[in-house]
Amino acid sequence: MVIRSAAIADVRPGFSLPRRFYVEPAIFAADMDLLAPRWTFAAHVSEVAQPGDWVTVALGRDSAIVARGDDGRLRAFANVCRHRGSRICTEARGRSGFLTCPYHAWSYALDGGLRHAREMPAGFDPAAHGLVALPLREIGGLVFVAFAGAPPDLDAAAAALAPMLALFDWAAARVALRRSYRVAANWKLVMENYHECYHCQPAHAEFSRLHALARPNARTLDATPDACTGLADFEDWDAAPGAREVARVMRSHLVPGCATGSRDGRRLAPPMGEGGRRDDGLVVFAEVGFLSAFLAYPDHGVIYRFIPRETMMTEMEVIWLVDGAAEAPRDYDEDALAWLWDVTSLADKTIIERNQEGVSSRAYAPGPFSLMEPGTRQYVERYAAEFAALSARG
Repeated sequence: MVIRSAAIADVRPGFSLPRRFYVEPAIFAADMDLLAPRWTFAAHVSEVAQPGDWVTVALGRDSAIVARGDDGRLRAFANVCRHRGSRICTEARGRSGFLTCPYHAWSYALDGGLRHAREMPAGFDPAAHGLVALPLREIGGLVFVAFAGAPPDLDAAAAALAPMLALFDWAAARVALRRSYRVAANWKLVMENYHECYHCQPAHAEFSRLHALARPNARTLDATPDACTGLADFEDWDAAPGAREVARVMRSHLVPGCATGSRDGRRLAPPMGEGGRRDDGLVVFAEVGFLSAFLAYPDHGVIYRFIPRETMMTEMEVIWLVDGAAEAPRDYDEDALAWLWDVTSLADKTIIERNQEGVSSRAYAPGPFSLMEPGTRQYVERYAAEFAALSARG
């Protein structure tokens, strides 16, 4: 409580955060309390399409299971056995008729109920020892979970995100590939980097050559729905904490002559939905919550899941989507599909780790945000407000 209050007192509006926010384990622990009740992307529906399919998703040292039950329903549970707390699912994904703890073989039905526990004493109540249920919500093929109860209202974010997902038919997509990048830096430095394109010209020549967003004054928002697509930009990222989950949907364009995010600007895969049949270079960026981001191209989608692991270790998982009927190598080449966001993520890893090295030094002092960093300023100021509110609650 004292550490949190003292830390927030040093935050200056319009400036990056003080050093302690990026290096102190006590603040990282508070961050996990802040993030646990927020919505975070957990899976695409194609990963849990059949009864018995399950995936795991992490936040710090917490883990959740998303499973489709025999009744066809998706549910989320804490990945913690109700006996003595072992992890139950130890892989990223799988399929099984029930969930069995590898420690003492307690097993759970796909609805979370305890189905078998050996050698328990008289009076033991299996109904009182089911898995801990977690909030879950599906939006247009994207599954979100919260790692604690009472998450923020998601209705406004869902309404803003749904037209993009429908236009590119993400509900009917499939996961083409995924790659993971471990960044030796605090999660806030990773997220601050993602929310600005001030660094794009010096650090991301490949991205900048293709995207208008890399140019000054290119980040604009228009809440008027487009007559052809029905899409409207949306921003719900007030500086003060509120009852709704933070979210953003932002339309942008590729540079003239480019049809998608590829080496030569030519399409990489079959079109995705009605949006995939357009030829105007439209791309849509979106985010929901503090740790999940999405990018829709006409022929593929990109999902970023940011996973804080330790005080100065963050995992960036990148997931590529394609049309549900597309198959490699017939319809797309995996390396070509991954190229742009692989090279971009590797460059981000380098610059963020350098950022962490500088921030960790004694010479670091918070610096002012530029005109090309409004998204990062919004992110930092909302985080600081949430941290202050958390500190006030004790």
